[in-house]
Amino acid sequence: MIPISQGRSRRAVLAGAVCALLVTGTALTGCSEDPNEGTNGVGRLSADQIRSRSQKAAESVGAVRLHGTVVTRGRTYTLDMRLKEQGGIGSVTTEGKTFRLLRVDDELYLKAGAEFWGHEDGEADAAAADKLAEKYVKVPQGDPSYKKFVGFTDKNVLLGGLLTLHGELTTDGHHEKSGVRTIRVTGDEGSGGTLDVSLEGEPYPVRLVRAGKAGTLTFSSWGADFELKEPAEDETLDYGKQLPAS
Repeated sequence: MIPISQGRSRRAVLAGAVCALLVTGTALTGCSEDPNEGTNGVGRLSADQIRSRSQKAAESVGAVRLHGTVVTRGRTYTLDMRLKEQGGIGSVTTEGKTFRLLRVDDELYLKAGAEFWGHEDGEADAAAADKLAEKYVKVPQGDPSYKKFVGFTDKNVLLGGLLTLHGELTTDGHHEKSGVRTIRVTGDEGSGGTLDVSLEGEPYPVRLVRAGKAGTLTFSSWGADFELKEPAEDETLDYGKQLPAS
């Protein structure tokens, strides 16, 4: 056995500590620490492989929470939704108005205040808005609102449409988002969107910045089940074949 001097041992420990502190920051010449050590290993893959692994992980799990913004057709929606195969529940805010969405299988409900339904000229319209306020209003499947909002409650549709990067994919270093170590994948150096993928446990999506300034979303609670049931009868209102315009 070759003896190692105490001074040399201290220097080795110190060098290792410095490298560990800098592993997520600026690279230090001479540091041999592997930033992927102790992770799920996806950081060693190509950008295309990382995105593929992340999409498969998202598809394979039963439930997820997402919150953030989505910009579509010039309108910004702020979402806070919990989703699973049987439906979803959460809130949506747009143009200063917030409403709740609940879907159980094919039944979609919308809950909002009177200001959401809108007070038009005339007492009849005001009375209709007051009647709908703070009730879970059953949205008829033939109503335009059903097609407009049901996608916000559909895990497969929503994630399939959102988890998209455009252009040539490259990796953009190791990061930390929401307390989770991530590997970042970018499309066209960021202009095609960026996706942070977890390096801990399953390679789930953690944060997505959509291309073209079309919103930013954070994903959490992967696989965490939640209660999903139709609202009580006294909290529900079936308006009929079509909701009033608002």
